Amino acid sequence: MPAHRMVTASDGCVLALHTLRPGRADVEPLVFLHALAMDARMWQGVADRLDIVAPLYALDCRGHGASGKPAGPYTTARFAEDLAQVLDSLGAARAHVVGCSMGGTVALAFAGLYPQRVASLSVVDCTAWYGDDAPGAWEGRAQRALREGLASLIPFQAERWFSPGFAAASPEVLAGAVEVFLRNDVNAYAESCRMLGRADERERISRYTGPAIVVVGESDYATPLAMSQDIMGRLPGAELAVLDGLRHYTPMEAPGRVARRITSVLVRASSLSQQ
Repeated sequence: MPAHRMVTASDGCVLALHTLRPGRADVEPLVFLHALAMDARMWQGVADRLDIVAPLYALDCRGHGASGKPAGPYTTARFAEDLAQVLDSLGAARAHVVGCSMGGTVALAFAGLYPQRVASLSVVDCTAWYGDDAPGAWEGRAQRALREGLASLIPFQAERWFSPGFAAASPEVLAGAVEVFLRNDVNAYAESCRMLGRADERERISRYTGPAIVVVGESDYATPLAMSQDIMGRLPGAELAVLDGLRHYTPMEAPGRVARRITSVLVRASSLSQQ
């Protein structure tokens, strides 16, 4: 997927921004943020099903895809600043921000740090905080990748990503996700794992009071329902949508269902802007 533009962040890291669908220049854009070890392509199915006039972009977060892969440490605040600088490059004061898994945690960080720049917020299969044992658990995953290679994590990852029935019925989707996963730079992957282990957006996300939706797969055990409910309790303008039968990568398994939930918050944002 060729990048629409390359944006240089303030620390020199080059970020790849992809246009999933052009739209009206006078409408606030929508920017997608992908999951750990994925890239912008995970959002194409959702973008194809969104019937809106806004330009649709997807960012390869630093350390991923066609973006630069600098040495760490990585932080959610740095990833959020990257998004702010991407919006600056688009001449956009605000954007509709959509993130899944790691991208959802980054979206929460962005909403907490730059609430005035968020037109609406949609977070999918994510958490604001992984828990007290997160630093050790994520360091363990990083060390396994560094020691045994990314391929060693595939059985663990694939089971979490998709429901068993979907993986069997759509092997090409699973194979595509595995291919993207294996192309990652292992050091950047390890730094991203450490970032998620340290991430704690619980306090600052309440600074964002605009329209929001929290979407989670009913059978997501990577970021289970309780984590989405915690986010809900901290976002005054949020709604919750639980998608039955789905696991962690709901945008890839059920793009139409996710697109409908995003559309609902975009409609709410449009209504509020017209009041």
